[in-house]
Amino acid sequence: MHKVFSILLVLLLGLTAALPAGISAKSESKGKEAALSKQLKAVSKQTYRYFEDFTNEETGLTDDAVRLDDGTIKPQTHTSPTNIGMYMMSTISAEEMGHISRDDAVDRIQTTLNTVEELETWNGLFYNWYNTEDGSLMTDWGQFISTVDNGWLSAGLIVVGQAYPELYEQTNNIVEAMDYSTLYTPEVGQMRGGYDVETESYTPHHYGAFYTEPRVASYISIGKKDVPSEHWWKMERTMPASWDWQSQEPEGYMVTYDGVDVFEGHYSYNGTKYVPSWGGSMFEALMPQLVLKEKELGKNALGLNNQRHVDIQIEYAKEQGYDAWGMSPAATPEDYSEFAATPLGMDGYEADGTVTPHATFLALEYAPMEALENMKTLREYDMYGKYGFLDSVNVETGEVTEAYLALDQGMTIVSIANYLKDGVIRDYFHQDETGKSPEELLIKEEFSIK
Repeated sequence: MHKVFSILLVLLLGLTAALPAGISAKSESKGKEAALSKQLKAVSKQTYRYFEDFTNEETGLTDDAVRLDDGTIKPQTHTSPTNIGMYMMSTISAEEMGHISRDDAVDRIQTTLNTVEELETWNGLFYNWYNTEDGSLMTDWGQFISTVDNGWLSAGLIVVGQAYPELYEQTNNIVEAMDYSTLYTPEVGQMRGGYDVETESYTPHHYGAFYTEPRVASYISIGKKDVPSEHWWKMERTMPASWDWQSQEPEGYMVTYDGVDVFEGHYSYNGTKYVPSWGGSMFEALMPQLVLKEKELGKNALGLNNQRHVDIQIEYAKEQGYDAWGMSPAATPEDYSEFAATPLGMDGYEADGTVTPHATFLALEYAPMEALENMKTLREYDMYGKYGFLDSVNVETGEVTEAYLALDQGMTIVSIANYLKDGVIRDYFHQDETGKSPEELLIKEEFSIK
C-alpha cells in the first residue's frame, strides 16, 4: 500500500512540475497573439491615413501613389478601377476596426459612387486610368479596358452593397452594367487580358493561368452569369507537360469537373507540391482571398495552395540569405517592378532582395506569428512612417523605396481587417448572390498537391 502511494505521489509531483511549463507556453502564445493584434491595429490606422490624405474630397478618387523626395510629398493624381475598389474596401475595413465612424465611411463611399456613376465606360466596364481631381479619362495613357482591374472594382462594389444596404441599389446597378461577356472568348473558354478602345483591338493573350489575381474577375463574371461556369475549368492549373518553356515539367493527372477535362498539375519545391502562379509573387497568389473564401471553402485546392505559397515564400527567402520575406510587385526607387519567389511561378519573376510589406499582410491568416516577426525585421530597416510601411526595401543593400502605393496600402488594411475581424470583408462579398452562387466551384475541386 505504501509502495502504491509512493508511486502515485511521484506521478502527481511529476504532473505538477510539468504544469508551469505548459502554462508558460500558453501564456507566451497568448502574449504573442496580443502583441500581433495590437501592432495590426496600429498599422491599419496609420495605413488608412493614406486614404484620408490622398483621396480627393470632391471626387472620392484616391491618388495612385505618393513618392517622397527629400521630404517633399509628390502625389500621382491618377487612379484605376482597382484603386477605387480597394479604397472602398479599405474604408469599410477602417470602420470595422473603429478608426472612423459608420456615418463617415458611408459619406466617403457615397462621394466615390457618385463619381463612379459619371465616369466614362465601355460596355459598362471602366478604363484603366482616370484623373483623381475631376474623374476625366486620361487619354494620353491610352484607352485600355483591363479585365483584372474591373474585377477588383466589381469586388469593392459588391462588398459595399452588403456592408451598407443603403448603398446596395447604387452599387448593384453599376455592377450589373459591367458586361464581362465582352471580354470572354467562348471558343477558348478564357477571358482576354483586356480591350483597347482606341485601336478597337483585344489583347493577343488570354488569362490562361488559373492561380493568378484575375481569378477574381473570372469568379465574378460567373457569379453575374456573364460567362458560363465552365470558364472556371478552362483555365490552366499548370500548362500541359509538353509546354517545355515553363520553369518545371509538371506532374499530375486528368480530372473531369462539370463535363470539362482538367489537368490537375503541380510543381514541387524541396518536396512540397503546389500549383504555380504565373510569376511566383505573393500578390498573384493571395490577393484574391481578400474577398474569396478560398481557405474556408477550397480546403483541398485554393486554400491549401495559398498555405503552400506562403510556406515556400518564407523558405525561399531564408535559402537566399534574406532576413525578411515577402516578394511581390512593388515600387522601386526608380519606378515599379515585379518580384517573386521565383520557383513559385510558371515563368517566375526575378528575386533581387526586394521585399514588400504588403506580402506580409496578405500572408497573415496563413503564418501569423511569422508575420509578427517579419514586421519587426522590416521596422529595423527604418521603413515605417506616417502612412504605415513604405512600399519596399532591398534587404541585400538596405535601400528603402520612399513611396506609398494605394493598391498596396489597400491590400494591407483589408488583410488586417479580415484577420482581426474573422474574414469580415469576405463575408460581405459572399453574402451577395454574385459572391455566393459560384461557391461550389471552390468546394468541389481537389488539387494534386496533398
